[in-house]
Amino acid sequence: MRIGIFGGSFNPPHTGHVRAAIDAVSRNNIDLLIVIPAGTPPHKTLPENSPDAQARFLMTKNAFDSYDNVKISDIEIFNKSPSYTIDTVRKIRNVYPGSELLLLVGSDMFETLSSWKDSDELLKLITPVFLSRETVDISSSRLREMLPLRKGNEFLSGSNYAYIIKHRLYNAKPNWDWLREQAHLQLNPLRIPHVDACEAEVQLLAKHWGVDADDAREAAILHDITKKLDFSQNMCIIAEHGKDFNNIKKHEEKLLHSITGALLAKSEYGVSDNVASAIKWHTTGKSQMSMLEKIVYIADYIEATRDFPGVDNLRRLAYDDIDKAMVTGLEMTVSDLTARGIVPNASTFEALQDLKNQAPITREVI
Repeated sequence: MRIGIFGGSFNPPHTGHVRAAIDAVSRNNIDLLIVIPAGTPPHKTLPENSPDAQARFLMTKNAFDSYDNVKISDIEIFNKSPSYTIDTVRKIRNVYPGSELLLLVGSDMFETLSSWKDSDELLKLITPVFLSRETVDISSSRLREMLPLRKGNEFLSGSNYAYIIKHRLYNAKPNWDWLREQAHLQLNPLRIPHVDACEAEVQLLAKHWGVDADDAREAAILHDITKKLDFSQNMCIIAEHGKDFNNIKKHEEKLLHSITGALLAKSEYGVSDNVASAIKWHTTGKSQMSMLEKIVYIADYIEATRDFPGVDNLRRLAYDDIDKAMVTGLEMTVSDLTARGIVPNASTFEALQDLKNQAPITREVI
């Protein structure tokens, strides 16, 4: 067989890696491509925030998942010492005796081949194949710079981008369009206008009250992601996360999405504790609410699609005296629930009592 060997740190593996390798396979009639994520690369030090070798191995498998005749090898990832190409090539030659081995390298790497360990022997065992840099103009280092800026997702497979965001690898923050699309997929279509309007409202409130707008926006996009689930589905999520649900009553079913939404936002989208807390309390409120929590609660109440008696006054208060807006909104909730024979959640009463005992937080409308 003609076997292609493609090694690298794959930190992270991107479309440039995949397209260049598959192009080389096609141009050189390669029968089997062996892709080898490095454990400890000998020629460079991985950045401090790099994921471990097993995470890079998993992402590399995901990146090449749709291609036949591609094998992702773990031959190097468990090496604590540097992984030298000559050692890897020797092992592959033992597994595939008589096969022609082609080493896929970039032109910059080829220029340094003479400095590699046992380079004379290496060049007798393999034939170098140059990778084209014209397929996709991106590098892993540039991608690592883009990810914290909510960019670069177009250079990653969908599963790898979701994995990176879930674990917040490379200090990545989710691209807004991507995050919104993920949320929309989990919503009843009729709820999407509300969530989008809530996202718009929290940005205005966050700017007005000096709160991190990105945190507020993540909370708004994700706050209703479990809203359409029924009681048993929500309870399953709570149980799966090891949380105590013995004190949750059946009549509080509509409150469950706040709890489960916070759990999934953290476990699946890697949100901060502050964002998760804002999602958790956006329906009932609680005592000692942070400004972020208040903003998400009020935005959910007053966003542009809302239309009920008193909403215009509540909108004015939200930008003038946010604590008074909170008290007004909470009192309206208590009144509405009581009129329908529903006992309001204890956290709502605690929030009301706490806010009434605080000095008002006001600010001149900008």
